[in-house]
Amino acid sequence: MKIRKSKERGHANHGWLDTYHTFSFGDYYDPEWMGFGSLRVINDDIVLPGEGFGMHPHRDMEIITYVISGQLEHKDSMGNGRIIKAGDIQYMSAGRGIRHSEFNPSSYESVRLLQIWIQPDAKDVDPSYAEIERRDVEKGAWKLVTSKKGRDGSIGINQNAELSIAHLDKSQMINFDLKRNRKAWLQVAEGELVVNGNTLNAGDAAYFTEPGNIDIEADSEATVLLFDLAN
Repeated sequence: MKIRKSKERGHANHGWLDTYHTFSFGDYYDPEWMGFGSLRVINDDIVLPGEGFGMHPHRDMEIITYVISGQLEHKDSMGNGRIIKAGDIQYMSAGRGIRHSEFNPSSYESVRLLQIWIQPDAKDVDPSYAEIERRDVEKGAWKLVTSKKGRDGSIGINQNAELSIAHLDKSQMINFDLKRNRKAWLQVAEGELVVNGNTLNAGDAAYFTEPGNIDIEADSEATVLLFDLAN
């Protein structure tokens, strides 16, 4: 287990957007942090009321958004128009090309979100869109969000990358068995956790490159994302 602390991440404040970059992104470049396997981007964004990302293009990228607090209004060239609420997860496969916008529809409340990019294993696929709502995630247990073939009701994505999320109350415990030929990235979205004896706070991450058990205990109400990736 190795740890990447929140304060070690790249940071940029654009006024309307305050953002932390786990991996190299935009003006933040660190050759030591270009991604982790197929996981390419984890941006921790705070967007001010009435602000957001205007319509812009993407292609050949699996894009996942987790809304930590507030609301995010999504529109895209496939005709989707949704307001994603706190605790909801949005998936968009850019495929051969898509345009989308993401705005904070509130006039008074900032929105905080994690934007995640996963590099696909195939190019020029059909674009697609899906969501998982907060109410579908049971507290104290892993909820499988993405998988290669959409097993167990998860969203099927174009990569051998499984994302699970867990919401924990204080003192709740959960574990994850990392298999051979896999590696894992654990991202704390909210709260404080003890992971294999190490304290992690919101924004901190831990990564694992050897098989074994990952033991997690919540020191407060917390949310954690875990990426199980092919080596």
